[in-house]
Order: sequence, then C-alpha cells, then structure tokens
Amino acid sequence: MLLAEVLACGIIIIATALAQSAPGTGTAAAPSIPPAAPKSSPYHPTEAKRARDYYQLIWGVDSLSVRSVESGELIRFNYRVLDTLKAQPLNDKKFEPFLIDERASVKLIVPSLEKVGQLRQSGTPEAGRIYWMAFSNKGGLVKRGDRVSVVIGKFHADGLVVE
Repeated sequence: MLLAEVLACGIIIIATALAQSAPGTGTAAAPSIPPAAPKSSPYHPTEAKRARDYYQLIWGVDSLSVRSVESGELIRFNYRVLDTLKAQPLNDKKFEPFLIDERASVKLIVPSLEKVGQLRQSGTPEAGRIYWMAFSNKGGLVKRGDRVSVVIGKFHADGLVVE
C-alpha cells in the first residue's frame, strides 16, 4: 500500500513538472505541490479495546496507566475499580506486585518504607475509586515510552506504555 502511494506521488510530481515547463526552454519549473499533512497513527499508546474489555470483565478494573514520577525515581501504576469483588486481588497485600521492563531487563518492586510501609494502597476496594502503587526505579532504568508489564498475583497487565 505504501509503495503504491509513493509511486502515485512520483507520477503526479513528474506530470506536474512536465505540464509546468516553460515552452521552448526545455527546463521544468518547480512543482507547486503543497506538503502532505501528516497522517495520525491508527495505533494508540493506550490499551487496546480488547485488552480494556478483558480487564473490565475479568478483573473489574479499567483506566490502567503507568507514569514516571519524582524525576524518574518512581514508576506509578494507576487503575480504577469497577467491580470490587473482581478487583480485590489487586489490593491484597499477600500478593507482591512487580513491574517488568524487558527493554531494560529489570524487574521493579514496590518499596517498603520504615514508617509508611509499602507504597501501595490496600484494603477493600471501592467502585469508582482510582488506586495506585509505586515501583522503585532507582537509577532510572525504566524510561518514558518503554512498554512494561505489571504483575500482581495472577493479574498481568502487559504492554503498558510509561508516560
């Protein structure tokens, strides 16, 4: 498809140049074709519709996002709870969450601070609320634009783009 577009553009440019050449001089005038507007990509960096439907139906969550915060020292994972029963394993403290970045070959964990505890929300989830957890990214190995996976027990969110 791309090859056909390139060939079509080339033919149009040549035809325009020949039509605009000055009579008797044999030289072609510069074609006056306006630059093509950049096409928007059909691929969105956010989750695909099928993935979004899967997380809603099976895990009772949506609006999954991963962001680099605190100058890249933390990676924050957010999700919104739709169904409290299905989303309960995501807030369960017995499951240790981790974030995997295959490009950087790292597995990040949720740090546990002495006075604060783990940097994640736990307890009984409430429908409509947004929950978060923060992964330690010491050294800034995970960067914006990387595709990562978040794993919490049997829950796997793959291909999330770090914003």
